[in-house]
Amino acid sequence: MKISSFAVAAALAASFGLTGCASGSDTSGTSTHGPNHVSPSAMSSMMPDAAADHNQADIMFAQMMIPHHAQAVEMGDIILAKPDIPAEATALATRIKGAQAPEIATMSGWLTSWKVPIMPDHSGHGMSGMVDTEGIDKLNAAQGAEAAKLFMEQMIRHHEGAIDMARQEIGAGKHADAVQLARDIVTAQEAEIAEMNHLLTGF
Repeated sequence: MKISSFAVAAALAASFGLTGCASGSDTSGTSTHGPNHVSPSAMSSMMPDAAADHNQADIMFAQMMIPHHAQAVEMGDIILAKPDIPAEATALATRIKGAQAPEIATMSGWLTSWKVPIMPDHSGHGMSGMVDTEGIDKLNAAQGAEAAKLFMEQMIRHHEGAIDMARQEIGAGKHADAVQLARDIVTAQEAEIAEMNHLLTGF
């Protein structure tokens, strides 16, 4: 996973005045035993009470989807900065950025209101579909149609990972807006996967 994706997430959240974590939050008990393992003390401090309108699934969904979305925005920026990219690819990159950047702001707002960190220590673990540093380097180096093809191949896997996380939220989440966002992500990204698979037949 590329560290700069987390910087992008933080910067996007900051642009909406939503960075940082509220006082009283404490997730310092994060363990390294597994990709999504959080120690009981950290889990307890992050777990809302039974009367809250959200649960731990909602928190994890937002905390993990923010950097996941941030990498999609980063990949879009890479493509949009290149010359001679086919119009279909630049239109797709623009559309992905236009959808996911505001969603980062929305999820950051939820986490702030829930008084939990936007970028916790465990963020970045267990997020399927993320492009590793080598993959981002290849995207940076590629040009023209080759870059467009690589972007779509990487973004298909990236979208598939986001859909997996969104489906987990649909099944386990409590916060109505978060569950609806997860449904919207599944609908939009399944359609974009179909579009990208169709476009790739022309490369």
